[in-house]
Amino acid sequence: MGKLNNKIVFITGASSGIGKACSEYFAAEGAKLILTARREILLRELTEKFNREYNTDAIIFSLDVRDKNSVNELVNSLPKKWKNIDILINNAGLAKGLNKIYEDDIDNWEDMIDTNVKGLLYVTRAIVPGMVDRKSGHVINIGSTAGHEAYPKGHVYCATKHAVNAITKSLRMDVVDKNIRVSTVDPGAVETNFSNVRFFGDKEKAKNVYKGLTPLTAEDVAEAVLFCATRPPHANIAEIILMPTQQASALVFHRNE
Repeated sequence: MGKLNNKIVFITGASSGIGKACSEYFAAEGAKLILTARREILLRELTEKFNREYNTDAIIFSLDVRDKNSVNELVNSLPKKWKNIDILINNAGLAKGLNKIYEDDIDNWEDMIDTNVKGLLYVTRAIVPGMVDRKSGHVINIGSTAGHEAYPKGHVYCATKHAVNAITKSLRMDVVDKNIRVSTVDPGAVETNFSNVRFFGDKEKAKNVYKGLTPLTAEDVAEAVLFCATRPPHANIAEIILMPTQQASALVFHRNE
């Protein structure tokens, strides 16, 4: 019996990086998974692996969290046995570009705001009412150290993660009388596909982000998310900030020569 046996867990951005790692950690603990992402073929490969290794009960959906109607349609049309979602992991998010604000491409801003803020809100708004009705549930948002301090050329990305931090805190207040837990896990430098997306597939630039240091892995973050989800019912982990040992803040790193 796993720690999350038969708990229904809804994960956004589950096809890669932190979302994929969370999916595996939760599968290993017996959770029933609703996995969503834009790349359905990767989700299918994941569920086949989980079924072989953990006998996981899972369903997958292609979902762009930026599309409010698609989010609502998906949540409203879930089969009856999947409707009572116990844990929501709002993981879908991205950074695009690293330019000064007066030189940046506004389309990048739209993508980050629509995904990191509005997408998270759409999914939360669709799922939390059911938790309120049942007086049970847990929302875990994947934030960032960028939600606690800004850094040069990070203006809009930092703003979106500050928004996630504020939304998390406010939601916790809104549901404090509903037996619903609300957590945020805020990593620093994590080596995933994140930097490849930020630099539009420029692998050299992406690799330089982690040059001279040992970054976190997606699994490090997933372990923190699992820790939040497996506390006893009376205990809520409000916030976890985790960084590589060689990182002291969003700006301070010790890089080996």
